[in-house]
Amino acid sequence: MALTGRTALLAALGSLPVGILAPSWTGMLAVNAPLSLAILCDYALAAPVRTLRFTRSGDTSVRLGDTATVQLTVANSSRRRLRAQLRDAWPPSSWPTGTGQASSRHTLTIPPGEQRRLATVLRPTRRGDRQAERVTVRSYGPLGLTARQGHHRVPWTVRVLPPFTSRKHLPSRLARLRELDGRTSVLTRGEGTEFDSLRAYVPGDDTRSIDWRATARQSAVAVRTWRPERDRHILIVLDTGRTSAGRVGDVPRLDAAMDATLLLTALATRAGDHVDLLAYDRRVRARVKRRTTAGDALAAVVDTLASLEPELVETDARGLSTAALSDAPRGSLIVLLTSLEAAPIEEGLLPLLPQLTQRHTVLLAAVSDPRIEEMARSRGTVEAVYDAAAGTQAEAERRSTAEKLQRHGVVIVDATPDNLAPALADAYVALKAAGRL
Repeated sequence: MALTGRTALLAALGSLPVGILAPSWTGMLAVNAPLSLAILCDYALAAPVRTLRFTRSGDTSVRLGDTATVQLTVANSSRRRLRAQLRDAWPPSSWPTGTGQASSRHTLTIPPGEQRRLATVLRPTRRGDRQAERVTVRSYGPLGLTARQGHHRVPWTVRVLPPFTSRKHLPSRLARLRELDGRTSVLTRGEGTEFDSLRAYVPGDDTRSIDWRATARQSAVAVRTWRPERDRHILIVLDTGRTSAGRVGDVPRLDAAMDATLLLTALATRAGDHVDLLAYDRRVRARVKRRTTAGDALAAVVDTLASLEPELVETDARGLSTAALSDAPRGSLIVLLTSLEAAPIEEGLLPLLPQLTQRHTVLLAAVSDPRIEEMARSRGTVEAVYDAAAGTQAEAERRSTAEKLQRHGVVIVDATPDNLAPALADAYVALKAAGRL
């Protein structure tokens, strides 16, 4: 039994001797029998908590930053009216700081044999699976002097998906792909493009595209049009080792890499290419393979990335290379999202690059820290000069590492978290335009 604030108020006013608050019920009855009897009756008339039945419904997934609504249906199967306060507990990361208490607490009244539906609105602040904790109910008697309290486990999981903030860049890159695909008047020619159709020559067309046989059969000059090859294979490799846990501003490097992964997946699948995903550090953390449609591939990648977290271990470059070679058919584009730190690249990746570049086109995308550029431009004080020296040295080491990779034929994309996704999409479109994919 729980004594309520109303009972404490009566004690303070003198209507109830302090002895009523003693744990001994015998002492309580002896001090003030009428009021003690009222308390006992109030407790007896409170609806039992154990017989309540709960079911859940509502959202099972939500993008980070959006809201999800989960309904909790409470059924009162007892013969007494339920007057209760209810707390639907979720992990603290299910709400922004300080906003969860009001959303998770409810006051309800349910007549015997009826049910009520309550809504809890979640706004998660972290990716991953958020699981409902216990539902705590405090059932009051009709006088409000006492209450029964208990809890129930009502499982429910809401998967918090990556936010995909780079989605806004998708229309412009799709327009560029349509341009390459021959759906507009501007057409390009590359080594990896396929013949599409013939059309009349217009000034400015590449003379190498003139079809002389077709021209001889008609009165106008005919040129061939080309479109980029389809059904190419792209393997996106996410490095989930210790370097991916570093934060650039408020964004972990892994989250910026995930956003770039989603934009590239959406773009490449719309272009007719096949996208696979591999997350690796010392072992395979996640894998998405052989999705047939654009919608299926993007949905599978989003769902897989939701629960992916960085591991504080050094990435096994040899194991990563072996896993990539086994997953990617010959002639694929391997997109490696990792860091450009000198030590991991020179000691781990560089010796293994010939195995990758001989069979595939390799693109390495890394998150750069804009703070280093600010440090390199610092002037005016002794501290600023030291910052400038450190920033300049860091930039020089990064450029040196990138040049070593480029000498092995690796395409480099080095951009800040906000620019990484569109820069990677542009690099993909450029490879399509050049006929390298």
